[in-house]
Amino acid sequence: MKRIRVLLAEDHDLVRAGLRLLLESMEGVEVVGEASDGRVAVDLALSERPDVVLMDLMMPGLNGLDATARIVATRPGPHVLVLSMNSGEESVLAALRAGAVGYLLKNVRPVELELALGAAARGETYLCSGVSRHLVDRVVSRSRAAESSWDLLTPRQREVLQLVAEGRTSKEIARRLQISVRTAETHRTQLMEALDIHDVAGLVRYALRKGLISP
Repeated sequence: MKRIRVLLAEDHDLVRAGLRLLLESMEGVEVVGEASDGRVAVDLALSERPDVVLMDLMMPGLNGLDATARIVATRPGPHVLVLSMNSGEESVLAALRAGAVGYLLKNVRPVELELALGAAARGETYLCSGVSRHLVDRVVSRSRAAESSWDLLTPRQREVLQLVAEGRTSKEIARRLQISVRTAETHRTQLMEALDIHDVAGLVRYALRKGLISP
């Protein structure tokens, strides 16, 4: 069985020491280096070529997000698994956008860390249960909010939304719906207020999500 070579990037000495002991107790896991700041993590990732970098986000010198982006930019580069205290949606998404393959909270159990390391070594995405549940809740919440805003629109406002999304001007909308230009503009203003979207590009994106127009 191939051993998983891990680089540990954590700025707190005590936490890093504990993590090293935990990792070395896992069968098939080998710690090949430690970094207490982001720049050292990048340098060690290049020199040691680990399979997985276990990365904290709050790192001195160079933060974990930028360090992750630099590490994964190398080809072939190691996979980065973020280990953080922060469960916020923005932090998770920022880490994934930077190139991390997974995100763990520091309160996970050792068995989940072991599972995540195996998944990361294979290049698979892994989100711990606390993070994935949080993201799903946010997506569901946003979906419900979007649905409720759609339900608040009048049939006329929905017509105007589609026409605006199709690129029609207020004059064209007025002619199509047989209303005055002023009324068309009023519908457009009320539509934006109802959806809390204040530019045409935002209305277009909303219409795309609703399937009113095709890309």
